[in-house]
Amino acid sequence: MRLSHSSRIYVAGHRGLVGSALVRELERRGCQGVITASRAQLDLRQQAAVAEFFADQRPDFVFLAAAKVGGILANSSHPAEFLYDNLAIQTNVIHAAWKNAVRKLVFLGSSCIYPRLAPQPMKEEYLLTGALEPTNEAYAVAKIAGLKLCAAYRAQYGFNAISLMPTNLYGPGDNFDLQSSHVLPALIRRFHQAKAAGAPQVTLWGTGEPRREFLHVDDLAKAACFALENYEDPAPLNVGCGEDLSIAELAALIARAVGYCGAVRFDPSKPDGAPRKLLDVSRIHALGWRAAIALEQGVASTYQWYLDNAAPPAEEPI
Repeated sequence: MRLSHSSRIYVAGHRGLVGSALVRELERRGCQGVITASRAQLDLRQQAAVAEFFADQRPDFVFLAAAKVGGILANSSHPAEFLYDNLAIQTNVIHAAWKNAVRKLVFLGSSCIYPRLAPQPMKEEYLLTGALEPTNEAYAVAKIAGLKLCAAYRAQYGFNAISLMPTNLYGPGDNFDLQSSHVLPALIRRFHQAKAAGAPQVTLWGTGEPRREFLHVDDLAKAACFALENYEDPAPLNVGCGEDLSIAELAALIARAVGYCGAVRFDPSKPDGAPRKLLDVSRIHALGWRAAIALEQGVASTYQWYLDNAAPPAEEPI
C-alpha cells in the first residue's frame, strides 16, 4: 500500500505538534489531497458532525493525531477531560473511518500506555501487564482504549487500522505553555525566561533522576508514513530513537542550547512521574526505519522555532 500524489489523506489534529508534522511530511512527499479541518470547523467529540464530515470528504487514508495532551500538571488537574475528550475523539474517528471504507487508518498512541514499572526497554507485549503511572492514568487509559478499538474493528470487520506508540515528542509547533506543556518545551521556556531575566538559578520539579526518551516530531511523521506503507500487524508498534537520558541531563543540554549559565536546582517534593520510559524499538528497526534527528540538533532547532514563532515579545518574570 502506497501514498500517491492523488490520495485523499485526512490528518485529524493538523494544527497540533504531530498533525502539523504529518502535513509537512505529506507535502514534502508531493501529496496533493491532504484534508484538514480546524476545531471550529469540526469538533471531533461530536459523533454526528464527524459522521457527516467523513461521508462528505471520503478520505482514502486517515492519520488520527488529534488528542487532548499535556504534562504532569495538566493531566493531574483535568483527568476527566483527558479521559472523556480522547475517548470521544478516537471512537468517533475510528468508527466513521470504518463506516466510510477508509483504506487504512494510523492511530497515534503514546508510550504512557505501558505499566509504570515495566521492564526497560519497554516491549510492545508489556501492555496491560501492570499498573499505570498515576499522574497520567486517564490519558493512558484513553490511548489503550483507542488501540484496542482499532484491533477490535480489524478483528471483527477487517478494517485496516494500525496503532503506533511514539515516545516523548518535541519539535516545531510544540506547546510551550508552562501550565500544560510537556517537560522538554517547558524547560526551553523556563531557561529562556531565566536567561532573559538574568536569574541566578532555575528550580525544576522532581529529583532530576527519571530517564526519558525523546523523538523529534519530524522523525515521527516519517515513521507514520513508513508504517502506513509497510506495517500490517494488529499489534501496536513502538516508535522511538532507542536512547534515553535523565531529566537532569536533559536540563543541562537545554540550558546549553539556550545559553543559560545559572545554576539548576531540583525540588524533590514535586512528583517525578514514571522512573524510566525507554521503548524497545527493535521491531520498527527490523522493518527498516530508524530515527535520524539527534537530540542536541533537534533541541537547537526547536529553540530557534520558539524564538521565531512562540516566544512573547517580553517574557514575564520567572
